[in-house]
Amino acid sequence: MASRISRTLVAMLATAGATLGVTLANPSPASAAMTICYNTSQAPSYASIANQAATIWNNATSNLTLTANCGTNLRIYQITGGGSYAVRTSLGNGRVYIDTQQAAQYSPLRIMTHEIGHILGLPDNYNGNCAILMSGGSAGTSCTNPYPSSAEASRVTSLFAGTRSTERGADSGSTVFQDSWPAALAPVS
Repeated sequence: MASRISRTLVAMLATAGATLGVTLANPSPASAAMTICYNTSQAPSYASIANQAATIWNNATSNLTLTANCGTNLRIYQITGGGSYAVRTSLGNGRVYIDTQQAAQYSPLRIMTHEIGHILGLPDNYNGNCAILMSGGSAGTSCTNPYPSSAEASRVTSLFAGTRSTERGADSGSTVFQDSWPAALAPVS
């Protein structure tokens, strides 16, 4: 409990520092928490949703802190058409694209949390189960669950075990996660 409170406090201080122009890459060297800085400057209408998704991941994991606008490990973009997707360049680094048309049909928070899940190392799991975050759009438009299952959260915690630096070496290349959200539905006449 104290660890979660201190991680939350560190994240709040880093956000306040970023607002004042001070960059804190990992403000607590003694902490095992990895800090991933995300930037919403290219998706201003989704900034508050990105903040909610970051809070969900921060609360679901024990060694990871997503912090707004302190760097560019994760860039979030707003697009229109083509579907929401993520491009992971390495673990904890990449780009998320949120399609405004899909966000009008599916839960924008579920989409955001799902796509960030790819950046954190999770693959798609198209099983139609709303309780599984990485099932994406296969769970249907009525599914609004933005929370990773305990297995998904444990997997992310495991992937980030022992990491502290926000600068990561490149993987063998970028991984693109597309088509987890069905194409926009045609308007009903």
